[in-house]
Amino acid sequence: MAPDLKPHLAENARRIETALADILTAATASGEIARPARLLDAMRYGSLNGGKRLRPVLLLEAAALFGRADSGVLHAACALELIHCYSLIHDDLPAMDDDDLRRGRPTVHKAFDEATAILAGDALLTLAFDVIAEDKVHTDPAVRLRLSRELSRAAGVGGMAGGQMLDLESEHRPRSEAEIRLLQSMKTGALLRYACRAGALLADAPESDVDRLTRFGEVIGLAFQLADDLLDVEACPEVMGKATGKDAEAGKATLVGLWGVDRTRSELDRLLNEARDLLASYGDRSATLTALAEFIVNRSN
Repeated sequence: MAPDLKPHLAENARRIETALADILTAATASGEIARPARLLDAMRYGSLNGGKRLRPVLLLEAAALFGRADSGVLHAACALELIHCYSLIHDDLPAMDDDDLRRGRPTVHKAFDEATAILAGDALLTLAFDVIAEDKVHTDPAVRLRLSRELSRAAGVGGMAGGQMLDLESEHRPRSEAEIRLLQSMKTGALLRYACRAGALLADAPESDVDRLTRFGEVIGLAFQLADDLLDVEACPEVMGKATGKDAEAGKATLVGLWGVDRTRSELDRLLNEARDLLASYGDRSATLTALAEFIVNRSN
């Protein structure tokens, strides 16, 4: 990790947390009737709980690479984080991964109940598309529409949700490397890819740069999943803030399980080198994004 990355991450996480808190207030928006207190409490519990805020930070940094860093970009980053938070609430449910802890505290269905957790996830998912449509996200409604459509595709049947389905279907059965790569590119990679791509789109970057940042997002998306799978094998629950060893227990197919630890670490090194190469032409402007890639590969939780 770059020496100055940790405080930079912490400051951006604080900005995102504050912006999310402003979005998740009891005050109704135009067209809403009321915001039930218990549902809102569950939404806030599942969203305002710290964490690295990696996806929105990547979006912020990708936009900053091309010169945009205003409140509209922060708003778009919050839309992405709302999607991520909804997915965590639903992933933790008994019907899915059945986790009791998330970031060291009870998961939403444990702190509230299963029905409230389902509704909290539903409401966060829906709210994300309200947020991404705000005028301040981009002055051009065509860009906002593009961002909304691409977010839907990254999160839905052809992206994260579809990847989760493939992951559930992979339990207790052999999977090829190609099948595992596909499900991971959808379940984990799609939102990370979107974060980098959306940042470039928000800053009106040329399409060639949008494509380059898209590939960067794909590379770090796979790296994130590989690092996560290694941590599930090697880390202790106290460091992770959640149970470990769950993949093996559930019989889930992972590249770590297929390759072993040594080959996985070698692939992580290769991916990090590709990420660096993709950003090299931007020079010092890409220092933070490069440091983020290094953080993703080398993180301990």
